[in-house]
Amino acid sequence: MQTRLGVIGGSGVYDIDGLQDARWQAVDTPWGAPSDEILTGTLDGLPMAFLPRHGRGHVHSPSTVPYRANIDALKRLGVTDIVAVSACGSFREDLAPGDFVIVDQFIDRTIARDKSFFGTGCVAHVSVAHPTCARLSDAVERAARAAGVTTHRGGTYLAMEGPQFSSLAESRLYREVWGCDVIGMTNMPEAKLAREAEICYAPVAMITDYDSWHPDHGSVDISAILATLQGNAAHARATVAGTAATLDRTRAPCPCGCDRALDFAVMTAPDKRDPALVAKLDAVAGRVLR
Repeated sequence: MQTRLGVIGGSGVYDIDGLQDARWQAVDTPWGAPSDEILTGTLDGLPMAFLPRHGRGHVHSPSTVPYRANIDALKRLGVTDIVAVSACGSFREDLAPGDFVIVDQFIDRTIARDKSFFGTGCVAHVSVAHPTCARLSDAVERAARAAGVTTHRGGTYLAMEGPQFSSLAESRLYREVWGCDVIGMTNMPEAKLAREAEICYAPVAMITDYDSWHPDHGSVDISAILATLQGNAAHARATVAGTAATLDRTRAPCPCGCDRALDFAVMTAPDKRDPALVAKLDAVAGRVLR
C-alpha cells in the first residue's frame, strides 16, 4: 500500500508550497460536500491531498465544517495519514504565541456536530483512548523542529463549540481545574472521525494567543491572532514539507493500530445492518463490512 499524506489546513493555512502536478479536485461523498475542493498533487515525490478546513475564503464556521464529508473525501482519495493544522489558544505560560504543540489528547466540549459515521442500523465503537498517531506525530515533530519552530510534544486540547472565544471563567476552569494545555474549535470531531476511517491523525496546534486567562494579555484580540497566523502559516507549510520528505513511501501497518481501528468495533449483526447506511460507509468501513 502506498502512503498518501492528507493535510487539513485551518485558519491561515490555505495552500502548500512546492506541490507538483497540483489541481483542485471535487470529491462527492454520501455525507454531502466537503468544505471545498481538494488540492491534490505530489510533494517531494509523495502523493498528497490538501483540504482547507473552513473552505477557501473561510466560509465555514467551526460548527458548520462538514467534518464527516471531509474525512470521507480524504479516505476516498486514498489518504493514509492526516496532519491537521489549526490555530489555538494557550493555557500555559511556556506555550507562547508562535509555538507549535503536537497534541496527543482531547477533551471534547462540542455539542452541535455529527461525531460518528455509524449509528442506528450499523453501530460501531472505536477506541479513542489515544486519539492521535504517535508514529506520524514523531515525523511531524522532527519536521517542525527542523523548520526552526519552537515545538512542544504532547498536550491536551480543549475542543470548544465556538464561534465565540472563552469567557474568563471558562478559561480559568479549563486551565486550572481541568489541566488543559491548548484550546481550539476544530479538531473535534475530526480526530474521532479519522479514527473511525482508520486514518492516522496528527494534530498541530499553532499557538496564536493566551486565551483570556493571562493577566498580562487580557481578552483574545483577533487582530493580534491574525498577525501571529501569518508567521505560523509559513512555519506550517515548512512542517508539512518536512513531514512529506521523511514518511516512508510504502505504507507498513501502523504500529499504533490506527489502520485497524475497526477490527472489532462493529457491533450490529450482519443480518440486522441497514443497507442504506452500509452503502454510505463504503469508503470509511468497507474493509470490515464487505
